[in-house]
Amino acid sequence: MADAAVDDTRTAQRVLVAADKFKGSLTAVQVAERVTAGLRRVVPDLEVEALPVADGGDGTVAAAVAAGFERREVRVAGPLGHEVTAAFALRGDTAVVEMAEASGLQRLPAGVFAPLTASTYGSGELLRAALDAGARTIVFGVGGSATTDGGAGMLTALGARFLDAEGEPVTPGGWGLAELARADLSGLDPRLASVDLILASDVDNPLTGPEGAPAVYGPQKGASPDDVETLDAALAHCAKVLEEAIGARAAEYAVAPGAGAAGGIGYGALLLGARFRPGIEVMLDVLGFAPALERASLVITGEGSLDEQTLHGKAPAGVAAAARAAGKEVVAVCGRLALPPEALERAGIGRAYPLTEAEPDVARCIADAGPILERVAERIARDHLR
Repeated sequence: MADAAVDDTRTAQRVLVAADKFKGSLTAVQVAERVTAGLRRVVPDLEVEALPVADGGDGTVAAAVAAGFERREVRVAGPLGHEVTAAFALRGDTAVVEMAEASGLQRLPAGVFAPLTASTYGSGELLRAALDAGARTIVFGVGGSATTDGGAGMLTALGARFLDAEGEPVTPGGWGLAELARADLSGLDPRLASVDLILASDVDNPLTGPEGAPAVYGPQKGASPDDVETLDAALAHCAKVLEEAIGARAAEYAVAPGAGAAGGIGYGALLLGARFRPGIEVMLDVLGFAPALERASLVITGEGSLDEQTLHGKAPAGVAAAARAAGKEVVAVCGRLALPPEALERAGIGRAYPLTEAEPDVARCIADAGPILERVAERIARDHLR
């Protein structure tokens, strides 16, 4: 009778795996698959619901597709102007568009950076493709960009004109904006006026200044100190010219939260009428996290590195906050753990399980992340599922 009671308890347990990618090792979908395999090795009849998550950066479309959205592919311009195949996700009249699909660092050749010349034109083409598909709500996830052009390329693809003193289009990329003499937004796609455009980002930086896009994120894209200065001045000049074209709101948007996201494409999105929301909050709504959470007795979240950045709008923090509010137990998996227990507890994470506990060799953790993560999941099952 005692054994039967234990079996009944196990059958009633349901785990929700809502983790982000392990960047450079595993996609969010693969993380969920590996965790599930490890858990079931210990508890074979365990009910596991996988809900891969993302915070608006790279991997956002993949998370939406895993949640039941349809993947749509389109040929667009990459950050250097060459054509690439990019995807967005569609369900009904809601689209999830990820700027990194068109304008992300992963679209550059290995080892190549183009901080001054990379353009967001392809991101504008992706938004246009979502409009063509009938989208009335567009979640625009921004992050992982190769660009620092303030969204000028994106706006150009949607019908805006950025002209130099001779009336010619300015050079693509952030540095071309230094030549800007006149901006004309009157030709923007009229469908944008009737669409609910949501700017989903995990950062709230302004466009320019010490906390702006060039200063904070430019170096990650290969920008030298001189490049950062050039880009910051060019973006500030662009905002000034736009103020002359459309009025004070251009200056207000430049200092608004999220304007500096993804090299300033957040600024361009705000000019289109987007409303800013933390990326993970938006994605949890879109992915149907609330009903999945209600069904769960244990939540497993995580990402490649649990560190200070995690606490500032990253996916695991959003998952843990929602789970804690619902009274659910939360543990995390990660490749690397750089947070003390008290910080985890404040975030709503009861315990973190880094791969480095199972395999101290960091290089092996990266190369063999999948099998090691399965072993870590076995340990979670033994610790939490009885």
